[in-house]
Amino acid sequence: MRYLKRLYDWVLHWAETPYALPALFVLAFAESSFFPVPPDVLLITLAISIPRRAFGYALVCTLGSVLGGMFGYFIGLKLIDTIGMPIIRFYGAMDKYEYIQSLYMRYDAWAVGIAGFTPIPYKVFTIAAGAFKISFPVFVLASIAGRAGRFFLVAALIYRFGPPIRDFIDRYFNLLTIVFLVLLIGGFVLIRYVF
Repeated sequence: MRYLKRLYDWVLHWAETPYALPALFVLAFAESSFFPVPPDVLLITLAISIPRRAFGYALVCTLGSVLGGMFGYFIGLKLIDTIGMPIIRFYGAMDKYEYIQSLYMRYDAWAVGIAGFTPIPYKVFTIAAGAFKISFPVFVLASIAGRAGRFFLVAALIYRFGPPIRDFIDRYFNLLTIVFLVLLIGGFVLIRYVF
């Protein structure tokens, strides 16, 4: 735990440097394929420091995350035995990997859209998508929808409510994730039955 706290603090220190924006992009990229600290911590810090730029930060975070997801897909597609499985084992996610397989069998790559909001590490979904040879175009579209939804939701909350929302997001992030996930699934169901 001490290691993760130091890593968390290291990520936050980038907000105080002129390299904050590139660091946000790199962090979002890396977290989608192998890095343990989610980009939300830096996104929140940057958005609180300059709320009018919150949506720009969310866009950078989304781009980095989707490109990192593509890299995770490649790891799963071509390097599952040498790199992919060690990453999944490192996060203790073998049982989640099997659960994700069942999600992909049921929902195809649209499970990735849901993954952007679950507590299961997103990198496990991206690597699994490649390993299970999920449709790449659908994977990319679902990644954009899921990750943009997550990061722009955080940006919108900070833009609207300012610094006090940080404690609320930190405290209720999992609950907010579940609420958004229910709304997202409800939207998919509505689209399926209405259209």
